[in-house]
Amino acid sequence: MLEMRPDCERCGTGLPADQGGAFICSFECTFCAECADAMDEVCPNCGGELLDRPARVGDALKRNPASTQRYYKG
Repeated sequence: MLEMRPDCERCGTGLPADQGGAFICSFECTFCAECADAMDEVCPNCGGELLDRPARVGDALKRNPASTQRYYKG
C-alpha cells in the first residue's frame, strides 16, 4: 500500500491523498505536478521515473489514512 505522502519534497505544496496532481517514483518520493515537470519527470533522489500517483478516496482513505509526515526539505 502506498504511503500517500502529504507534500511535495521540492516545494512543500500540499498533496491531499484524495486528489490528483501528485507524482511518485518507485521509492514513493513525492512531488507536485509543477516540480515533476520542472525535473523532466525524473526523481532527483534515485533517478527513477516519476509517475502519476493514484488518489485514495472514500472508505479506502478512511480505513487507510494518508501519512502525516512531511518531507519538504526547504
